[in-house]
Amino acid sequence: MVSIEGAMMSKIAELDTIWEVPDELWAEIVKVLDELDPPKQTGRPRVDGRRALNGIIYRLRTSCQWNHLPEMFGSDSSVHRTFQRWLENGVFERVWALLVERCDELGGVQWRWQSADGSLGKARQGGTMSDRTPRTGGRPGVREASWLMATAGR
Repeated sequence: MVSIEGAMMSKIAELDTIWEVPDELWAEIVKVLDELDPPKQTGRPRVDGRRALNGIIYRLRTSCQWNHLPEMFGSDSSVHRTFQRWLENGVFERVWALLVERCDELGGVQWRWQSADGSLGKARQGGTMSDRTPRTGGRPGVREASWLMATAGR
């Protein structure tokens, strides 16, 4: 016997992986950008938002370093600066809500089951230096004894 969910899932076409923003989605994102991140009246003109967003998507999908973005997305520092500004202005949260709403209308997401993936990496150069790591294998009393010897002659 096939469950109702199984029957529904077989009728829903699988969506392609997004590497670039489709035209109809970009039209919606522009409205969000106009509201939350309007261009300044003075200063240098900003980079093309769509090109920057495509670069951000590429960066998040591949996990490459910002300085290894392909040139087709523009200056890596400009794309990174745009990412930081949009993050601070809440653009991604609003776009995420827009995507969730659209996906819900399509019926393509099973909200009862979701997962996240992550990884941990080695802390290069020993991590932060804000707190010293206590010794675990030293000889007891050696540190105190050397301090006493150094101060005894004073």
